[in-house]
Amino acid sequence: MRRVLSGLAAIAVAAVPVSASGIDDAVTSFDLDNGMQVVVIEDHRAPAVQHMVWYRAGSADEPVGSSGVAHFLEHLLFKATDKLKAGEFSAIVAANGGQDNAFTSYDYTAYFQRVAADRLELMMRMESDRMVNLRLTPENIDTERDVILEERNMRVENNPRALFNEQANAVQYYNHRYGVPIIGWKHEMETLSLEDALEFYRTYYAPNNAILVVSGDVDPTQVRQLAQEYYGAIPANPDLPERLRTQEPPQSAARRMTYRDARVAQPYVSRSYLAPERDSGAQEEAAALVLLAQILGGGTTSHLTERLQFQEQVAVYSAAFYNGTSLDDTTFDLLVVPSDGVSLTEAEAALDTALAEFLRDGVDTDHLDRIKMQLRASEIYARDNVDRVANRYGRALTTGLTVADVQAWPHVLQAVTPEQILAVAHQVLQPENSVTGWLTGKDKVTTQ
Repeated sequence: MRRVLSGLAAIAVAAVPVSASGIDDAVTSFDLDNGMQVVVIEDHRAPAVQHMVWYRAGSADEPVGSSGVAHFLEHLLFKATDKLKAGEFSAIVAANGGQDNAFTSYDYTAYFQRVAADRLELMMRMESDRMVNLRLTPENIDTERDVILEERNMRVENNPRALFNEQANAVQYYNHRYGVPIIGWKHEMETLSLEDALEFYRTYYAPNNAILVVSGDVDPTQVRQLAQEYYGAIPANPDLPERLRTQEPPQSAARRMTYRDARVAQPYVSRSYLAPERDSGAQEEAAALVLLAQILGGGTTSHLTERLQFQEQVAVYSAAFYNGTSLDDTTFDLLVVPSDGVSLTEAEAALDTALAEFLRDGVDTDHLDRIKMQLRASEIYARDNVDRVANRYGRALTTGLTVADVQAWPHVLQAVTPEQILAVAHQVLQPENSVTGWLTGKDKVTTQ
C-alpha cells in the first residue's frame, strides 16, 4: 500500500494537465514510474469509455527476414495468459457488453476495448496481464500462422489493387522498411516461428514502450489510480532498443512500374511522391500538404476533379491523399481512373498537365477558405466519437508527436497560407521524387 501511495504522489507531481480551448480536447497526460505514458481524454456525455494500449512497435520495426511478425503477434495476444484461456479475453469483453479488437501499422500496434465506463478496471486488469503473461504453444503458432496466411490470401493475393499497391510501395522505398507490407511477404510469413513471436514480444511489449489512452466518461484521478495499480507494477524493459531504422537514399530519378492482372476490370494511374511527415514542434509543412491534397483531389470541387472529370472528361475519378502521421518520410499520392476509351497514357498526360497548371496558377483562396471551414467542422464532429479521439492521440504519440502537437494541429491547419501550400507543392511534386504506376488487365491496351 505504501508503494502505491508513494507512486500516486509521484504521478500527481508529474501530471501535466493540458488546457482545452476552442475545439481542443480536455486532456490530462502523465507518466508512470516505469515509463508508461498515460493520456486521459474526458467526455462525460455518455457513460462509455475506450481503453487503448499502443505499442511503439510496428512492421517497420521488425527484424529483416521476419516480415509480418508484428501483425502475427497481434493475433497471438488473444491466446492464453497466466490468468486467461485462449479466446477468453474477447469473450469477457463481449459478456460485459463491449467490443474489442487490435490493429497493426508500420509504426505501432494497438489494442482496444470499448465498454461501459464502470468496466474500465476490468479492461486494465486483463490488458496489463497480457502485456507480460502471454503463454504461447507450438500449436498456437501453427494455427495462427495459417490464419494470417489465409488473411493475406483474402486481402492481398485475391485483390489486384492490393498486389499493385504492394509492388508500388516496394518501388517507392528501396531501403526503408515502409517498403515491406505490414502483413508481411508470404514466403517470410510461412517461416514465422514461436521464437520469432516471443522475441518481438519480449523486446517491445513493455510499459516504457507503451502508451495508454483512455477516452470517454472517466475521471483522470481514477485513471491514475487504476493505471498505477495494474500497469505501474510491471517493470520497464531496460534493454529496449533505440528506434533506429535504415533511411531512404536521396531519390534522383523518376520510377515507373506496370502491374498487369487479368482480373482488373478498371485500369488506373497512380502517382506517389516521397514527402515529409509531421514533425513535433514543426507541423506547418505537413499541414500545408494536407491542404494541398484537399485542393488537388479532395472532392467534387477539387482541381483534378474539375479539370479531368468535368472539363476534359478524361477521368471518372481522381483523388489526392496525404497522411503525415508517420515516424519517417511518407508519401503524397494521386490517383486517376480514366474514362471509357481513354488510355492510361492519355490519363497520365492529363494529370501532368493539370499539375503543371496548378503549380503555375497557384491556390484559389476562396477554395482554400472553404476547405479550412470543412476541416474545422470535421474536427469538431470528431469529438463526438471516443474512438476517433483516442486514435488521433495514439497515432500521433507513437510516431514522435506530443499531446501539445495534437492540440496545436487544428490551429496550425487554419494558419497555413496559400504561399506555404504552393511552396510545398513545388518542393514535393518533383518528377525525380515520384513513382508512377499503371494497373491494367493483361488484355488491355495501355498506350496509343
